[in-house]
Formats: sequence, C-alpha cells, structure tokens
Amino acid sequence: MDFILPPTLPTGDIPWEKVLSPLIPRLNGTYGQYNWSPKLLISETDNNSSAEVVCDETGFTVRVDVKHFNPEDLMVKVTGDFVEVQGKHEEKKQDGSGFTTRQFNRRYRIPKEVNAMALESAVSPDGILIISAPMLQTEDSRSLV
Repeated sequence: MDFILPPTLPTGDIPWEKVLSPLIPRLNGTYGQYNWSPKLLISETDNNSSAEVVCDETGFTVRVDVKHFNPEDLMVKVTGDFVEVQGKHEEKKQDGSGFTTRQFNRRYRIPKEVNAMALESAVSPDGILIISAPMLQTEDSRSLV
C-alpha cells in the first residue's frame, strides 16, 4: 500500500507517530535492541544524494561520491544498456577481532544517444568517481561541424 502526499502539504508538521502507529504498532519504541522512529520511513531528498547524472548535448556524465573507497576497490562495467558501479572495501579492525566491510552497487541507464563504447571512468583527487561518454555522431551532427 502506497501513501502519496500532495506536494503542497508540508511533511515536517505531520505527527507521524499518530498517523502510522495504528498501522504499524511497534513503529515508535524498541524491538529487541533496535530503536524505531517515523523518520526512518521518510526517504532522503535528492539534495542528499551521493550521485549526480547529467546527459546533455556534450555527453553523458555520472559523478559518484566514493571518498571511502580506494580506486582498486571500485569496478565499473557496461552491461547491456546500463553502466554498473560496484565498490567493496574491507579493513581489519584495529583490535584484530575481525573485519569491517563497506560496499555498494549502483546501476545507471545509458541513453541510446550515448556512445557506450567510448565510456571512460576516473577518480578525482577529492574522491569523486567520474564516468563519462560522448554522444553518438549522427548525420545531423556531422553536417554541423
């Protein structure tokens, strides 16, 4: 069941604990060792996203924040109409009692107008993975040159 709020309704003033408590009895409080709150159900806005995708007349670009990964921890591959980005970083705990693992998997659709065979990727000094590809050359674009 999906609940969609009208865009004019401010979500900050909604008493979520009163609205959702009857629907999910254990929403507020604890369950075992876990604490739950209504804020866990509200998705993050696009402003907090760690990725940016741009496709314009110059080409296709994806920027992904990978500050917590080394370049050798990352893999970028094209599968069908998608570019897939995977990262996995494993560290031994300082006390030697085990490992800490951080990983992610993301897929971005490559528009049909983009030359996927010319796709390139690089990590900037500030930890941003930049994946880019130019637009395909068409008869119209060649005649303009």
